[in-house]
Amino acid sequence: MDLDQRRERILSAFLRDGRLTSIPARAAKRQVVLEHIVTVFEPGVKFPEKEVDAALRAFYEPDWVSLRRHLIDTGLMAREDGLYWRTGGYVEI
Repeated sequence: MDLDQRRERILSAFLRDGRLTSIPARAAKRQVVLEHIVTVFEPGVKFPEKEVDAALRAFYEPDWVSLRRHLIDTGLMAREDGLYWRTGGYVEI
């Protein structure tokens, strides 16, 4: 199974109708899901926490705060002075 197939398999296991069903416990699977989620944030744009929370709630209402924390902890997003910005993940060209 190649990397794209593995990624699609993980995403299909944890996403239903574009929403997260649960946050994966295994770090490798969680990383794939987080890399998918972070693509909703345009690189180079700083977002206030309220906008980040709204975007993450659309993915996972039960615990969007953990999603935000995971994005920061994995280096996919950074924050300073109440602003967040994307620092990693895939970019469509």
